[in-house]
Amino acid sequence: MIKVMKENGSKIQFVVCIKNDDCGDLELRKIYEVMPDEKAAADDYIRVIDESGEDYLYPAIYFYPVRLPQAVKETFKIAA
Repeated sequence: MIKVMKENGSKIQFVVCIKNDDCGDLELRKIYEVMPDEKAAADDYIRVIDESGEDYLYPAIYFYPVRLPQAVKETFKIAA
């Protein structure tokens, strides 16, 4: 579970979907970009950005933080 939006002292930027109960719009094993939201995190939710560029709240337990190489992170910026 992502308790706080931090990993090793830095903000989590990407997560992988590991569960999608009752959330048909989430794809298992897909990587999502995270939008910081302290209020949502306090309630154990996470705000992720989908392929349309919109952000949505989901239970934090549906995701696991991942570290991506800089080159991969850049592809998310290009796609936006």
